[in-house]
Parts: sequence; C-alpha cells; structure tokens
Amino acid sequence: MQEIWIDYINALDTKALQLTNDEILEAVSEALAAQGRGETVIEPRVHLVPESSDKGHFNVLRGYVKPLDFAGVKVVGDFVDNYKVGLPSELAVLNLFDPRTGMPRAIIDATAITDMRTGAITALGAKHLARKDSKILGHVGARGTSYWNIRLLDHLFDFDEIRVHSRRPESRESFAARLSKDLGKKIIVTDNWEDCLKGADIMVEASRLPEPAPLFKTSWVKKGAFVVPYGTMSALEFDLTDIMDKVVVDDWGQCQPGRPFGALRRHVDEGKVTLETLHAEMGEIVCGAKPGRESDDETILFWHRGLSSTDVALGAAIVAKAQRMNVGQKLRFA
Repeated sequence: MQEIWIDYINALDTKALQLTNDEILEAVSEALAAQGRGETVIEPRVHLVPESSDKGHFNVLRGYVKPLDFAGVKVVGDFVDNYKVGLPSELAVLNLFDPRTGMPRAIIDATAITDMRTGAITALGAKHLARKDSKILGHVGARGTSYWNIRLLDHLFDFDEIRVHSRRPESRESFAARLSKDLGKKIIVTDNWEDCLKGADIMVEASRLPEPAPLFKTSWVKKGAFVVPYGTMSALEFDLTDIMDKVVVDDWGQCQPGRPFGALRRHVDEGKVTLETLHAEMGEIVCGAKPGRESDDETILFWHRGLSSTDVALGAAIVAKAQRMNVGQKLRFA
C-alpha cells in the first residue's frame, strides 16, 4: 500500500490559525449553499448516551460536501457538569476522508469548530431572516457556542444593546466580561429570562435544561422579531409557533418526527410543525432558491440542530489555512 499521511491539527494549532469572523462565515455559508443546491449528504445525527441524557451524551455527525471533496465524521461529547472538572461542556474530534477512496486525510480537534460553526449558523440565519435594523440582542446561555453566536451576530449587526443570561451567576458574569473585552462594548447581565429576552430584535435561546420547561414566553416576542431556539431540551411555550410568519430549519432530516431532543421536538412530534408548514431549509435560502425575510413585519423562527456539512466545511478551511501557514503535524497512517 502507498504511504498515507494524515494532517493532525490539535486545539493549540486551531487557536494559532486565528480564523477571522469572515473566514468562519464564508466557510459555513459555502456549506449551506451547497446543501441548498443538493450537493451534500447529511446523515441525521445519532446519539450515544452512557448513563442519562441530563448528565450528557455523545453526538455523532456524518456528512459529505461535494464542492469541497471531503466527507467527514465528527464525534462530540456534550456533558453539562464538565465545568466542575475544568473542561468545556463540549469536546469533539473531526475526521475528514477522501470521498472516493475512504482514505483518511485529517484528524482535527473540533471543539472550537463546533462552537464556531454553530455561531455562524445562528449569524447567517440572522443575516437572511432578521430585520436589517436589528439593534437589540437577547441571549440565554453561556456555553462555547453562545460566545460565537454573539460575536458573529455582532460582527454583522453592531448591536446597540446586548443582554445575556445563564443559570449560574458566575457563568453569566464571566461570559459578559469576556464578550465586553472582545467586542469592546457594554454587555447587560440579567438574572432572569424575561429581562434578557423581552422585546429584543433577535432572541437566541441556547439553554442547558435537564428536561423541557416553558421558560421562553410567547408574549415576550414582538412583531418582526427573529427567534433562534436551539437548546437540547425545549424551553418554549407550545403556542410560540402560532405567531410565526415563517419557520425555517437547517435540515428537516434531523428535525422530522421520531428524532430525540431539540427545541421544537414536541411541536414536530405532535404535528404543529411539519414539512408542509415549513418555509424552507436554511440552505435553500442561502443559495437563492427560496426567499428569506420579505418584510419588516414578519416574525420568523429558525431552529437549527447542527449540520455535519458545516463541520466538514470549517474543517476543510482549517486544513487549508494550516497548510498555508505550516501549522499542525503529519501523522503516518500507513
């Protein structure tokens, strides 16, 4: 067999690459557009739950992006109490493969990739679906993806007001301090959901609830708002979708009935949100096949579960930049 060498890019390497906001958004946008054109394969994620889902679980995501000539598999652990042992809640590894031969091409620490691509999906959703004059952001949640949600959203909208909330006071205070330092603006810390979300132009819910609970009230959503709920367990009131002019998802295959977890899980399983009532998948909007926001009065909800294709796309961007900068290592596989 011919020699096979794998690009190995660890967490320190990824940090050294210093991907810019625009590099992240461009890579994820490319994956979404490819999905909209039918140039991806996105297998619904599967889960490994070692004990119980309230403690944590593994997500396994599998995808192929034809324009990038990569297939990939990502395994990400999501364990809520990791902060107690000095670890992020989500730790991940991405493997990239040649889609024609199955030859492994890269192994990448994907913890940062998971955070970045999730934030990019949220921000790109807002780019196409939020009012252009959105100036108030309300954000519940302080995990790694939350940082990138706010950083990339602010990159696009330059908010006048950013409000944050999370369950633990020390978590929300340190989260706000980091954001304030990096964004160069004041961050408002709230001690409850209502003060954080009510009346915001863009409302993001990235909570970590142990079980579904209707903490996000429909009455807080103003006409024309853009709502992004993506907690593992639903925090929504059941009638939230009744006030929406459009409901958009990232991939219906991962949202359809019978799948576990997700903000709109009950809505889908009980037939309130169906393939027929959806406005679009996000990729259809990014590639121009379907319209995004069409008027300032539209109230729009975007539910994303996480796309393997965006992991592959951001991994490909990291590999390419690492090769240009001579960052990372080569591992002998065969």
